[in-house]
Formats: sequence, C-alpha cells, structure tokens
Amino acid sequence: MTSGLLLFDKPEGWTSHDAVAVVRRMLPGQTKVGHCGTLDPLATGLLIILAGPCTRLQGRLQGLDKVYAGKIRLGVLTDTGDITGRVLEQKSVPSLTVAAVQACLDSLLGVQEMAAPAYSAVKHKGRPLYKYVRAGLPVPVKLRTCQVLSWKALALESPDFEHRLSCSSGTYVRSLAELVGRRLGCGATVLTLRRERIADFRVEDALDLGMLKALRGEELQRLFASSLARWSKDLAAAPVS
Repeated sequence: MTSGLLLFDKPEGWTSHDAVAVVRRMLPGQTKVGHCGTLDPLATGLLIILAGPCTRLQGRLQGLDKVYAGKIRLGVLTDTGDITGRVLEQKSVPSLTVAAVQACLDSLLGVQEMAAPAYSAVKHKGRPLYKYVRAGLPVPVKLRTCQVLSWKALALESPDFEHRLSCSSGTYVRSLAELVGRRLGCGATVLTLRRERIADFRVEDALDLGMLKALRGEELQRLFASSLARWSKDLAAAPVS
C-alpha cells in the first residue's frame, strides 16, 4: 500500500487539486491522495501531498507555520486580491522608501483578524465563498484569525515591493496585501507569491513538475515510502488541530 508524503513545487496556473490529480493518476487505483494547505493558481511553491494512510495527517500538517516570498503591487485594488482579478480601483502611489514600507509591515506583526478573500475556498453553509461570487450572490464575511510572525520588505521598485512573510496557518496573503494598501492609502494587490517553507519542509527539497512527470509509477511509490523515514520526526512534531 502506498503511504507517505511528497514535497511538490507547484507551478503557476495550477490549482492544488490539479497537483493531487496528477499524483493520483500515477499511483495504484483507489489510492487516497490529498494535500496540506491550498495554494492559489497564481502562487507557486511548496505543496505537501499525502498518500494512503498518511492522509490522516492532513489536519495536523495544515496547522504548521509557513514562509512566503513575492511581490505586492501598490496603487491597485482587485476583486480577487491578486493581479489576476478585475481592477476595482487605481490610485497614485505616494513617494515611499523601503523603510517606510517596512514600518507599515511592522505595524501588522502579531495577531490579526481579517476577512477571508471573496475568491477563496473558505466555506459558508458548506459552500465555498467563490461560488457566491460566481453566482452573483452577496459574499458572507468570514473572519479569520492569524499571526504575522515576521514580515520583511526586501526591495522597492515602485509600484512594486518584494517581501518575505513568516506567518501562522490560516493567513491569507491577499488579505494582508489589501491591508497594507489601506494603511498606505493607495490600495495594493498580490503580484507574485511563492511558498518557500512549511515548518521545516522546504521547497528546495521538492520535486518540480518535470521531475515528477519523469518518474514511473513504482518510482513514485518508493519516494512516498522513503519519505516516512526521512520526515518521521517532522510528522510526529506536527500539532494536533
């Protein structure tokens, strides 16, 4: 029986479900496959894929802290919270320095309560919020509590700034970007996003799409099996959610 975890470097344009579907097709029929922590299609980077009995660890692994890096575009507000959405508002960007942006990010450290993005898989009465949007219905406000552990402004080339964010599970970077835009008075949206780390699991150890597709089914099964030994301590240390 196939069981274990796989670290996958999700490409842009794929959903997390797309990645799971590819892996499932490569494994023996009826093998249960899942993932830990959805990545938006725009985002790239680390996705933990579980197979077999290890899918029972999904809830525990989803609760781990995460690290993201990417770019946020100032002066733009979209309906999705990222650059793929419909532009709702555009404003001029004030003259800023990296230090000024950093001061804004510092003001957001700690526990935050914010609304989940309308275009998200968060459910209300069993229905994802994005389905309310697509049906033209009012989108219920679903508040989520998260913790911003550290947030660094790495570079500024207006209207974009590069950043690296360390945060708790349940953090919506799109919502944080919009909050930055409100604090700076010009609006903001996610331009690029890459998940670099989930606890001690790192994207440097992940298979990219080319590497995954080059594997035969039995090779993939062996990778899942070997992961149990390699990551056993990390799996044991995952919090119970």
